[in-house]
Amino acid sequence: MKGTGGWFESIGMKPGVTMALFAGLAELVGGILLAAGLLTPLAALMIAGTMVMAIVKVHGPNGLWSTSNGYEYNLTLVAVTIGLALIGPGRYAIDAILF
Repeated sequence: MKGTGGWFESIGMKPGVTMALFAGLAELVGGILLAAGLLTPLAALMIAGTMVMAIVKVHGPNGLWSTSNGYEYNLTLVAVTIGLALIGPGRYAIDAILF
């Protein structure tokens, strides 16, 4: 956490350790929820929000293509998670069983 927090501070996200913790938790919790199909719109928002911040703070200036550390992969993750939120998780997801 300390190393990642230091890097976050170097790109202007302060306090770095707290921001690294929040980013990691958003990716972990969002990924688990999305995989389980539970609270799918919230899970997609957590992942997409993290990726948008990655594009804005890190990958945006490098251009589109991921071969030059660009934002191509992050943009794909945003599109997929928003697409899942819009179409729903499917009939075998926990959301479908509960709601």
